[in-house]
Amino acid sequence: MEWENRRLLRFALLIITGLGMAGYALFEARFLIQGPVVTIDTPRNGQSVSVPLVEIAGKAKNISDITLNDRKIFVDEQGYFHEQLLLFYGYNILTLTAHDRFGRETQKVLELVYQ
Repeated sequence: MEWENRRLLRFALLIITGLGMAGYALFEARFLIQGPVVTIDTPRNGQSVSVPLVEIAGKAKNISDITLNDRKIFVDEQGYFHEQLLLFYGYNILTLTAHDRFGRETQKVLELVYQ
């Protein structure tokens, strides 16, 4: 009887340990599963600006490279980027594209009006 209880306890501990390891692995892999994430802080989409030189700022996570209108830009260690861009008079469409190391892509489109 005692031997059977030990065996049951050992089996339960093994199951709990396995579930804990699987949960931890999924928790750590959430960024790999999620893919690249890009957030644009400034300027807002659809905003009208009165100066031709604007600063595009935001944060990117889980990326291997990022481009603004097909021009490579760089992020700091925390994932923040700041890029200045000269706008044409009138309606401007800016495309921010990010890739992760698995080839997944995310794209943000920013529409600005320079008046």
